[in-house]
Amino acid sequence: MKIRKLTPENFGKAYALLRQAFPRSTYERQLAEKFHKNGRGVHEWVCIHCNTVIAYIAFSHAYNGSDICGLHLGPMAVKSDFQKQGVGSELLCFALRQPEIKDKTIFVLGEPNFYKKFGFELCAAPICPFDKNNTHFLGIRNNSNNQFTVGYESEFYK
Repeated sequence: MKIRKLTPENFGKAYALLRQAFPRSTYERQLAEKFHKNGRGVHEWVCIHCNTVIAYIAFSHAYNGSDICGLHLGPMAVKSDFQKQGVGSELLCFALRQPEIKDKTIFVLGEPNFYKKFGFELCAAPICPFDKNNTHFLGIRNNSNNQFTVGYESEFYK
């Protein structure tokens, strides 16, 4: 298994993984496609095993008004045949060590029990527009005490 930056040659494989990992939703795949179509500056990595993309992770900008205040983690996906084997954990640990990620505040809307293992904590602030009670909104390196609604790239809303 190798972890690599996502390149245009693997866009289709990443989209196929997102389609397989989220069979009841087209949102995650369409989000990645829109990021690429719009040339959005996201940070993306994939795990490749036997020339197959088995895991994917992306980070996009988080905003306080028009100011960048960190990054959003997501989507993240692992091929069903490789789930519960540590692949997602390994990819997340790898990504959190990368220069463009390691010192930034990172937010994620996800399963608290999973993300807490990596140092994420439930956020009191800022407020997530997709989780008004912040019951699944976590952050790492989040020093914000300001109450604001965190912004996402426009692709999340369309």
